[in-house]
Amino acid sequence: MRMKPSRNLLLGLCSMLALGFLYYSSGRISLQGWGHKSLYDKQGFLLKLDGSLPLELIYKYGNLSEGACKPGFAAAKMTAIYPKFTKLAPMFLDSNYKRFSKIGDHSPPFGVKSQEKIIDILLSATKSYSLGEELDSMSCKTCVVVGNGGILANKSLGHRIDQFDVVVRLNEAPVKGFEKDVGSKTTMRITYPEGAIQKTERYETQSLFVLSAFKALDLKWLRHMVFNQRLRSTDGFWKSVARHVPREPSDMRILNPYFIQEASFKLIGLPYNSGQMGRGNIPTLGAVAITMALHNCDEVAVAGFGYNMSTPHAPLHYYERIRMSAIKESWTHNISKEKEFLVKLVKAGVIQDWTNGICGAGC
Repeated sequence: MRMKPSRNLLLGLCSMLALGFLYYSSGRISLQGWGHKSLYDKQGFLLKLDGSLPLELIYKYGNLSEGACKPGFAAAKMTAIYPKFTKLAPMFLDSNYKRFSKIGDHSPPFGVKSQEKIIDILLSATKSYSLGEELDSMSCKTCVVVGNGGILANKSLGHRIDQFDVVVRLNEAPVKGFEKDVGSKTTMRITYPEGAIQKTERYETQSLFVLSAFKALDLKWLRHMVFNQRLRSTDGFWKSVARHVPREPSDMRILNPYFIQEASFKLIGLPYNSGQMGRGNIPTLGAVAITMALHNCDEVAVAGFGYNMSTPHAPLHYYERIRMSAIKESWTHNISKEKEFLVKLVKAGVIQDWTNGICGAGC
């Protein structure tokens, strides 16, 4: 019996579609083979970063008066360029920290695995796990992360920095004597044992002392600080550490290690290394602080960020005479990949860079 031409055509098309499906599902045909080009880079960030607001954000924030805090702005902008972003991580560990499985699966610096006992002891002693009642009650918070870069010198940004609701400082960077450029307000100082202020008189009278634990030993060090115990040995630290922190336990916090994990593996794209600290997979404290701010602040700005290696004689830090040329290749950090991440945030307007050191004229 002879088939009708239309039936032959239909059977032929079905056969082609079936073969095409098998060929496609075998992985031999990529989306690019069909002429499709991804809108996102390998980290999941939008490739086109022009700082423009999506239509829904224009409607949301368009009627706010100039200078008014924009609720949820940083997270909304971040989600617009990085759809995988979810605002789920609180700033500090609290008594319910074990509910976050993401940090329970990793040891420091990326989590709390095998450190639960000492963390429970520390949290029972500090008893406070937030910014404080006044800041917690605010419906919209502006935050600035103040880096330690020499680019801050002679910019006279102190007054503007002090206008932020939350001022985050890093390690031992001093305030006294530099107020004109860096401000006088400190909400929190994030550090680790080797980076902490060692002279007790240099501590601000009112600020939160926040530990970012990069190794298990850092939590043991904090236990000595919280309980005001003598530190008998500094074995295991890569340089000298503070032996006393003039703060009450209620003013001490443990930074959520999720921010180190997210900054390293998701946002910057550093090597996973089986979830362990390894060569070139630790973000700088500045990148960690910015990641924390994106999760917990409505608007985020930075100042004092960016290394310009084309100016080797420029000051590395605003508070000392060490030059840019002193920077050596880091075993733990990948400065170039980290800069790529920060440039994305500035280009897209997720964060504001007041000293223009992250991407200079390139943004």
